[in-house]
Order: sequence, then structure tokens, then C-alpha cells
Amino acid sequence: MAKKKTDITFFVKKGIQDFAKQHNMMVGSDSYDAVNEKIHEMLLAAVERCKANGRKTLKAYDL
Repeated sequence: MAKKKTDITFFVKKGIQDFAKQHNMMVGSDSYDAVNEKIHEMLLAAVERCKANGRKTLKAYDL
């Protein structure tokens, strides 16, 4: 089954750039898609955990 790419951006690029700058690094343009995909995967897993526990509210421990 192919992964479904999301159209939602879950972060602010400037935040990633600021983080990289603090660590004397630069950010490649392909990094943003990779970060966004990881966040999407994490949120999907949290939704499944939430549903499995009979809730409709995502909580910190679902992440």
C-alpha cells in the first residue's frame, strides 16, 4: 500500500531554519517534506491509539 502524502504542512519552516542555525547547520529543501511526513506518520499513529482507547480527543500520551 502506497503512503498517502498529506497536503497539510504541520510546521513553520522558519522554526526548522532557526533550529538548524542554532546548531551551525543549513537545511536542504528536501528536508521539509521529510519532516512533514514524519509528523504526519506520528499523528496518524496517535489517532489510531486514541480510537483504540475509545476517545475522540488526542492527548500528549497518544504521541
